[in-house]
Amino acid sequence: MSGSWKLTAFAGRDVITAALLAHEDAHDWDHDIVIAGSEIAEDRPDDWQLEAWLARKPTRADRAALAKLFSGGAPPFRTEQLAAADWVTLSQQGLDPIAAGRFRVRTPDHPAGAGPGVTEFIIPASRAFGTGQHATTAGCLAMLSAMKARGAIVRNAADIGSGTGLLAFAALALWPRTLMLASDIDPVCVPVIEDNARANGVPLGGGAGAVVPVIAAGMDAPLIAARAPYDLIIANILAGPLIDLAPAFAAALVPGGHLVLAGLLETQEPAVRRACRRAGLRLARRAVRGDWSILWLRKRRAG
Repeated sequence: MSGSWKLTAFAGRDVITAALLAHEDAHDWDHDIVIAGSEIAEDRPDDWQLEAWLARKPTRADRAALAKLFSGGAPPFRTEQLAAADWVTLSQQGLDPIAAGRFRVRTPDHPAGAGPGVTEFIIPASRAFGTGQHATTAGCLAMLSAMKARGAIVRNAADIGSGTGLLAFAALALWPRTLMLASDIDPVCVPVIEDNARANGVPLGGGAGAVVPVIAAGMDAPLIAARAPYDLIIANILAGPLIDLAPAFAAALVPGGHLVLAGLLETQEPAVRRACRRAGLRLARRAVRGDWSILWLRKRRAG
């Protein structure tokens, strides 16, 4: 990303979390402005920062849009121009390996270290989301592992919002003969998924035990519809789209089918669960990692 810029504001956890929620509700948001919130340090859990990245010098309108996210008055923003590089890649470089469920995920600059019974994936820092470092991705890895341990059977699955392809690869490792579809709205994700699949020895293609990448907005793609119904759908995206897509997820699942949702803050969980309940999905298990909820739901069986 050439000539990119970053704006950073510091405030309390509640203030930053409220701004993130306001961002989700901003239907006219300029998607060229990418934002994220995080705690500043592990020993300061109530001190947070909001970071915003742009591929251009921030305008007065950009600053006004960010300020509007703060209902009680925006904190000051620190502005810096970044070197000509992709900010997502920079943000993920040098990350330590993570262990979650039956998996260990590392970047290529770390040595192998998986123990017995653990599947290791090498996911480079890239322009796509999902190296395993974020609590939602790691939480999904742990939840999929728990599903396998509890006897879940999966023969046909879809990873919606796949990013790097990591969760699709993990599902294939747990259920090796699965038909696996990995979709994302961002066209850059197809070559990323393909490169990561080759690097990790994951077959590509439309047959059992292979991943087929697809560009799609939510569930809106002919191939997604053609391969339904699914035993498992994974969606690690955002709370707003999860609520909107709940009926489509339910319609695309077999009776008794599994749905793993992530990308929602714990404060957003009640709204997501209400939407899923209305669509005929019941909660089987939940987990919380930091401020994020990971949900395992099942479609009600007929009768």
